[in-house]
This record gives sequence, structure tokens and C-alpha cells, in this order.
Amino acid sequence: MDAPKLKYEPLVTASLAKQIAEKIRESITDGTLKADDQLPTEDELAKHFEVSRPTIREALKRLAAQSLIRSRRGPAGGTFINRPSREEVSSNLTTATTLLVSLGEFEVPEVLEARHELEVTCARLAAVRNTATDLDIMKREIEAQKNSALADVDFCASDVRFHRALANAAHNPLLQFVMFAVIEALQPIENMIVFRFRERKEIVKQHEKILAALRARNAEAAVTAVTEQTEYLRERFDAAQEWRRQHAAS
Repeated sequence: MDAPKLKYEPLVTASLAKQIAEKIRESITDGTLKADDQLPTEDELAKHFEVSRPTIREALKRLAAQSLIRSRRGPAGGTFINRPSREEVSSNLTTATTLLVSLGEFEVPEVLEARHELEVTCARLAAVRNTATDLDIMKREIEAQKNSALADVDFCASDVRFHRALANAAHNPLLQFVMFAVIEALQPIENMIVFRFRERKEIVKQHEKILAALRARNAEAAVTAVTEQTEYLRERFDAAQEWRRQHAAS
């Protein structure tokens, strides 16, 4: 099989491996390289880019870390353009988002605002598109959350599953993909910050309002319930911040 032809331009900045990885990634995103296409050999790439083989290996490692390429050994082996699954990409996005939040790149109020805007869209669509299965999953999580013996970490996990079910009920694959990163990466962080300052019963009551609105296929009520919970979490976060300030001062 003939190797796909790539456009090679001069490399002018410090990290050659990074530049090479970016150029190959651009060829994937613009459709020049497609899933299962085979890349040229390391020697051929080194010759094309006029760099050493170790530099090419480093560039390929960068692409492999992003699940963009895969290697195969044997007579029919080589390096091929990968077709990453939605789960793989979602996991990478979640990990990156969690890291950025942990490093302070995003503030919790910004997280709450982003989550609210996305979840309002999910609620509006879910009110029209939900299935009995979607509603049953949400109901089971609410029943679990009512258990007073449930540990805090398990309550938070159930909370995450409830909101994932809400995103699923929208039945929009791209919206689900984006929401999972928000829910999986950011909501547990919210929970860890405010769980001492929130009432479980209040969270459960809000979840019940969301579920009731979806059952009634009432989009306006669903949006109102989601907004109510966001405002509650924002108030609890402010209370947590105030407690920390007072504790630090004392």
C-alpha cells in the first residue's frame, strides 16, 4: 500500500518533535490522513523532516499519547492512524479538565456557570426525548441518595450518576460527550468543596423536582429545577469559602 502523501514545511521553532506531531495531527484533522492509513517508516519520516530518528520517535510518542496512532508488529506491521473510541477521547478530556481545575485554571464559580448552561440544554431536550429507562435510572439514584447510611463519597458518586443520566436523557451524542467531561471531572470537585455545607435532603428534593419535570415532559419546569440546584450549590460554595476565610483568620 502506498503511503499517503503529506505536505512538509520548514520547521522553525524549538521543539522539533512537537512540531512534527502537530503537523501529522493537522493532516489527520483536515482529512489528508484517515483512520487505518499507514504512516511512513521512522527512517522515511526522519528523511522527510530532516531530523534524527529519536526526534521522530518522540513525535510519535506524543501522537500515541493522544490515541491518534497505533503501532503493530510483524510483517504487516507499522504505525497506523488510529480511530479512537468516544470513551477514550472522553477519558482524556476528563483527565485534562480535572488537572486544569486542580491547578486553578478554572474557578469554581466558572465551573458552576458552565455546568448550569450545559445542563439547562440537557434538561430542555431530556424533557422531550427521555425514555422510561432514563427515568428509571434517575429514580434508582434518588432512592440510593435517600439512604442516611450512605457514605459521603458514595452519595457524591450517586450524584454524578444522576446527572450523567440527565445528560443521557437528552439523547444528543455530542452534548453527552461534552457533559461527561463536566460531570465526571468537575462535579466531584464541587461536591468535595461543599459537601459539609449542603443538606443531602435538599439535593434529593432538587433531584426529585428534576425527575418529576422530565416525567411530565415539562421543559420549563426541568430548567427551573436545574437552575434551583445550581443556585443552591453556588450559595453553599460561598458559605464554604466564608468558613475557610474565618477559619484561616482565627
